Amino acid sequence: MKPSESSSPLESLWQAPVIIWTMLAGEGVAAILALAPGVSGNRWISFGIISLVVQWVGLVTLGVLYIGRRWLAQARPSYIAYLALIILLLAAWLIFGLGRLFLGDIWPMTPEQVRQLFLLVTGIAVTVGLLGLAAFQNHWRARQLAVRAKQSELESLQARIRPHFLFNTLNTCAALVHQRPGEAERLLLDLADLFRAALAGPTEIELADELALAQRYLEIEALRFEDRLRVEWRLPEPLPSVLVPTLSIQPLVENAIRHGVESTVTGGEIMIEVATTATAVSVSVSNPLPTAPILNGRGHQVGLSSVRARVQAMTQGLGQLETAVIDGRYVATITLPLSR
Repeated sequence: MKPSESSSPLESLWQAPVIIWTMLAGEGVAAILALAPGVSGNRWISFGIISLVVQWVGLVTLGVLYIGRRWLAQARPSYIAYLALIILLLAAWLIFGLGRLFLGDIWPMTPEQVRQLFLLVTGIAVTVGLLGLAAFQNHWRARQLAVRAKQSELESLQARIRPHFLFNTLNTCAALVHQRPGEAERLLLDLADLFRAALAGPTEIELADELALAQRYLEIEALRFEDRLRVEWRLPEPLPSVLVPTLSIQPLVENAIRHGVESTVTGGEIMIEVATTATAVSVSVSNPLPTAPILNGRGHQVGLSSVRARVQAMTQGLGQLETAVIDGRYVATITLPLSR
């Protein structure tokens, strides 16, 4: 699955905390039933038997949902919830039938007792399932509200980074318009292409298209810095097919130019590298460390914060943006999962 695909409500069920809480809830149900009035014999033995049955029912239900996750990935959340309730009921009946099949000789019961126990198991499964359904609906509503709030925050961050990019580029154009009008015109055409992709395009694009936008930006800055700006590309052939947030690499390149080229008289080399593993693809942008402090050096934190937030939102927290100093160079690396 590509990172851009929206996660199914079932995704949270495979996380370790959810499985642990499911087992603990099962133990709570077993304790309540073992302490209920009318239970004969040793209550510890009753608790152990009920606990075994409840855990098997819960784990069988989760196992069936996991096996069918690919078919349920695009289903409506309400449909998934009611289907899970039906699977829970069928799992309870299955465990009840297997228990009678293998333990019938050890635990003899009259037909009337079997019928009453069957109705009891069914009632408990339906009650617990409805309570779980209510909890799921509340969880899903809260999650949707959180997603909407996060999307609003990302749109605000994105609105702050794009004017920053625009102002820098227009300053470059103003410096060229009188001395080199032909190059200034080409700069404005490149800028138009960039903003057409940024403002009218999708929020996520292929890595190859995002690198092309970064190359357009480098061509714009090359008109300003000339020989001071040197770029080395290290790209595999072919490029991996993975989606990235639109204008996510360009801010890293802009940051590298400001700190590694603009701050020095001799300029510096910007290195852009793409590397892949079996499970992830990483895009690194590095620049030499500046020889002197940058005035207002936190200005680009807006860009880095926006990129980090958009990468994490697109990949549901699996992707990341990391920065480090390695061998005298400042390195910013975006890591994206190839599949989940």
